[in-house]
Amino acid sequence: MGSVAEFPRRPAHFRQTGFERLELRRILDLYGRMVAAGLWRDYAMNFERDVAVFSAFRRAAEHPQFRIEKRPALRARQGMWALIGEAGMVLKRGHELGPVLAPVERKLMRIVE
Repeated sequence: MGSVAEFPRRPAHFRQTGFERLELRRILDLYGRMVAAGLWRDYAMNFERDVAVFSAFRRAAEHPQFRIEKRPALRARQGMWALIGEAGMVLKRGHELGPVLAPVERKLMRIVE
């Protein structure tokens, strides 16, 4: 029989913040609807030690129209989720992802007769 080798563990300074599966599914669902509406065309994700960022772009060669940030260190204070606009201003902050994404989802609403 063969022996089982363990993967080496990463040191503490290599840890990074990331999105959980359900969080990422919700964000990518919104991204897909915005792409279908013709409002977004590209995205980027950045994972650092203290923050995970999803950036959505109208075009690939400009600043992100919206950034969705997850900062677990702010969980007990203002909430770990933040929606940041193109100018860098925090548009919405909260403890839950749904209400933070609401201003972007409102852009998809249309009046139906």
